[in-house]
Amino acid sequence: MTQNSRPVIGVTLDAEQPGGYSKYPWYALRQNYLDAIAAGGGLPMGLPHAPALAADYLDRIDALVVTGGAFDVDPSLYGDAERHATVTLKAARTEAEFVLVRGALARNIPVLGICGGQQLLAVVLGGTLIQHLPDAMPGALAHEQPNPRHEAGHLIGIRPGTMLEKIVGARRMSVNSSHHQAVRDPGPVAVVNAIAPDGVIEGIEDARQKFCLGVQWHPEFLIDPGDRRIFDALIAASR
Repeated sequence: MTQNSRPVIGVTLDAEQPGGYSKYPWYALRQNYLDAIAAGGGLPMGLPHAPALAADYLDRIDALVVTGGAFDVDPSLYGDAERHATVTLKAARTEAEFVLVRGALARNIPVLGICGGQQLLAVVLGGTLIQHLPDAMPGALAHEQPNPRHEAGHLIGIRPGTMLEKIVGARRMSVNSSHHQAVRDPGPVAVVNAIAPDGVIEGIEDARQKFCLGVQWHPEFLIDPGDRRIFDALIAASR
């Protein structure tokens, strides 16, 4: 990256089978992911599901954003022998994202994992997931909120002394919620930085890295002032 140029932020894409937009397989991504990055001074770049090209992309990007989607990480990747009936896989996407995240961390490239991206980040860092919250925590909040995703679903508490607290400058945030899974255990190196009122893990980070943050909500909707600050901090760490 040259001085005063926009840092290149790699953004993982979703993939869909033929139908709807195209009669052929197609990539997809909500516009507000890219808008949030561009508004913060970054240059977003979509990353296809091509593990063989991961090193080449990592040579060119200054940060990595792992997006969410309507699918789940394969439970076998975190040691679960059984798969809950609600689990849906996109094996090619998970393989590509796993290689990208592992490579980015090895290079100390800033990483932001959003929703399912946080869950993948946790697994790469040696953590485990809850496969289906309604079964594992029957009294949990409605983490697949009934109201629109551009509105808040619940509050979260942010733990003091964490990178997340330093970024958002607050101990609470209002966030949206669109997930049936969550981090069960962040693993041996990541720490939990945010918790929902029902105890569900809402954020993780790895202090060994320049910037390694996972959030269970979708900050690209910019619901809380802290959401904008998360993207600003990612861009700043990428320069």
